[in-house]
Amino acid sequence: MAVAGVLGLLALVAIALVASAAGGSNGGYSVRAIFDDASNIIPGENVKVDGVTVGTVGEVVPTPQAKAAVVLDIANPGFQDFRSDASCTIEPEALIGEKFVNCLPTQPRPEDTPLPPPLRRIEHGEGEGQYLLPVTNTSSPVGVDQLEDINRLPVSERFTIIINELGAGLAGRGSDLNEVIKRADPALREFAKVLAILAHQNKLLTNLAEEGNRALAPIPGVKHQIAGFIASSDTVARASAKHSTEIGQNFAAFPPFLRQLGPAMERFARLAEQTTPTFTDLRAAAPGLNQMFASTPAFADSSTAFFKTLGKSTKTAGPALVALQPLLGQIKNLGGALKPFSGSLSELLTSLRDTGGLERILDFIFLNTGSSNGYDALGHFLRAEGLANTCLAYAVKPRPGCSAKLFSTNGLEQSESGSAAKASSSQNATLASAEQAAGTSVLMARTLAVLKGATPAQAIAKFPGPTTTGAGTGAGGLADLGTGGVTGEGSTGTQPVGGSSSGTTYYTPSSESSEAGGMLLNYLLGN
Repeated sequence: MAVAGVLGLLALVAIALVASAAGGSNGGYSVRAIFDDASNIIPGENVKVDGVTVGTVGEVVPTPQAKAAVVLDIANPGFQDFRSDASCTIEPEALIGEKFVNCLPTQPRPEDTPLPPPLRRIEHGEGEGQYLLPVTNTSSPVGVDQLEDINRLPVSERFTIIINELGAGLAGRGSDLNEVIKRADPALREFAKVLAILAHQNKLLTNLAEEGNRALAPIPGVKHQIAGFIASSDTVARASAKHSTEIGQNFAAFPPFLRQLGPAMERFARLAEQTTPTFTDLRAAAPGLNQMFASTPAFADSSTAFFKTLGKSTKTAGPALVALQPLLGQIKNLGGALKPFSGSLSELLTSLRDTGGLERILDFIFLNTGSSNGYDALGHFLRAEGLANTCLAYAVKPRPGCSAKLFSTNGLEQSESGSAAKASSSQNATLASAEQAAGTSVLMARTLAVLKGATPAQAIAKFPGPTTTGAGTGAGGLADLGTGGVTGEGSTGTQPVGGSSSGTTYYTPSSESSEAGGMLLNYLLGN
């Protein structure tokens, strides 16, 4: 059991040593940085990135190339990703001689620029599992305390010996000395980079110098303006200092403004694309617009007389317009009163339109006109006559003021009652005999008697005999009523005045039976 316990303990120690060798002192992310000189750095010193402590120095060991390997244990997970362009520098922590390692995991670059590859991981040998930062990416500046030690013995004597022997010791190693000097002072290395960039841009620098000379040539002539600009700038700076809080708020609100400005500019670009055809057409119409504006003064001059006349007319029409105010008030009241009627009328007309009521009204007018205004072979005739008086109602007994009668029977009653009636009847008989002697037909005589007020019975009794006059005379009835007795063949009948020769169209009715004539007579006489 004791042997098993010892073996287990040894296994645990071996595992811890392997983990320490593979991943650093804490088993995390370890960077093996190679320095030219690390005499003033000891394990446990801080490792910082932009002033923030991200880890500690694990160990400091020499290398076969006469360099110093400093293991940096990075404990902060946010900085465990050193890239191939990373850099580290040994800098003083305080005036008492303490040091720390200031690192930069990667160099600054624009946002969209891809990152360089990560540091190479040591797979075998010394520092296995660590990430190698080469000596070209590190620097060991000479501290101020070391420079002060030159003035002290025996350092000053040793420094003198080094200077004397420097030529012999560095003979043939100028390039190595150059690299050491650059790594000793990072400013020299960065200055060398700047010089290399300027060497590639020598043509641009030459053009810049030439253009600068030309740009600076007018400055002596405007030195007073430049002095005024500097003085005004000083005034602006003083005023800005008084409102530094407000200016700070403006700069704080500037990024949100820029974020909103991007979509707004995109919409503005789309607007510009859509308005381009409009402005193109406007450019084509520009000559016409120029002519219009050029003619505007002449138009204004010619309009002066018009507006003067309009002013005079306004003075004359002003009282009349004022007098119209009561009428407008009455019209307003009338409009308010007519609003319900207008609504009802609108509904009525809409209903008539939708249901065909207007067509039915026209049909009613047409059919009623046809029913009262008949048409036959002789032309138009009235079947009814409209009366507008107080005697329209049917009455059995006569009413005062309503003495009109369709058929007068007074002649017959008076002839039966006295001698005056007999004399009148004798005269009518004599007149009828005279009319017959003159060639008037019986039917026409009866019609004339009825028109003079006799009843049909009186007319038949007054003019006895057949209605047909003989072979040479056409049928009575309708023809005799229309023409006053149409003669037979070979006879010349009476025609209306005018005739076809004078442009008047007349109608000569054909012969009809006495039955048809009797029906028309009965219709006309009301039987």
